[in-house]
Amino acid sequence: MKAQPALSVKSTDNPANNTSSNPSNVVLHPTAADRPAPAQPEQSEESTLCPVNQQLITFLSELLSEASTGGRKNINAVATRLAIEVTRICRKSDRIQASGEVANWQRSLAQNRVNKYLQYYRLGSRQGRIELHSRLSAIAYRYIAPAQAQLGFQGRCNLLEDFLQGFYIEVLKAFRRENHLEADYTPRTRLELAEYMAFSEHYAKRRISLPGCYNQQLIVLRAQTFAKKQPAETCVDIEMAVESPKGDDAEGYSRSPALQQIREQMVADVIDPVEAVLRDRIIRELVDYLEAQGQHACIDYLTLRLQDMAASEIDDVLGLTPRQRDYLQQRFKYHVEKFAQFHNWELVHQWLGADLEKNLGLSLSTRNATPA
Repeated sequence: MKAQPALSVKSTDNPANNTSSNPSNVVLHPTAADRPAPAQPEQSEESTLCPVNQQLITFLSELLSEASTGGRKNINAVATRLAIEVTRICRKSDRIQASGEVANWQRSLAQNRVNKYLQYYRLGSRQGRIELHSRLSAIAYRYIAPAQAQLGFQGRCNLLEDFLQGFYIEVLKAFRRENHLEADYTPRTRLELAEYMAFSEHYAKRRISLPGCYNQQLIVLRAQTFAKKQPAETCVDIEMAVESPKGDDAEGYSRSPALQQIREQMVADVIDPVEAVLRDRIIRELVDYLEAQGQHACIDYLTLRLQDMAASEIDDVLGLTPRQRDYLQQRFKYHVEKFAQFHNWELVHQWLGADLEKNLGLSLSTRNATPA
């Protein structure tokens, strides 16, 4: 399945660009009694009933400072949001309240959440999004299509992409709402982005209680709802799609949108024999070039990519970590560009229909737009 997620957030490691801050509308109840109280907006019921121990915020700030880089203001803001969250969880848990060790529970939960933050922090913006996308896709994959739908791997992947785009929007709104942030808040620093991705995974795995003492993960419920909204399958006579219409009923049937869509797909799937020969020749030439360069790992990667295998499946077959696979992809891309530009560029141009014998290598629209 596709490994490239499309989160609408930006990341930068420059703390000077950090415009997000500590949620000003949350009352933290500092321990210093003589500290002047600044003017605060109207307090929400949740923040009023959930005072946060300043020592917990200091503890979390120190943990984040040791393992990450960034401005003190940014680290304190993330630590404060986390302290508020674990304090709220402990306050709502009857088992924790009855244990008599609320402070220990707070530190333990906070430590686990910080570890999750730092996992995404070390991965960075790009690889962290890939990892998050893969984890959520693995959970929602089996629920993304209606039970009666006969969809293959690629069909489910396409539905997953559509579903997760909407789910990421829901997660960002929930993150703003639960942390009392501005309506236009967007994670910008590397630490904020790690916080948001950890929240996304935690939000997706939340257990929702259902009737009958049954509970299910939130992302599964969302995927099932998404699947129910998919249009039902339509039975089509393939012979009617191929043959010309005969009779009034057949002619009306052949005008149906579903039948027209099938005919368009059948025509689009026709492979030009000449293009197929060129494609196979280019693949052979590319394999020979990679072998001459001693890039046997790139040959294995090319073979698996031609089988339309997902990134996670390639990792399993080749025994690669995500970092090693990313490096292999960059090396493969470099050699493909070198092959296309210098080694056998005439063959590549011929396959792309951009050789000099055809409009000097220009497409019709480009040729018409070129000034005389």
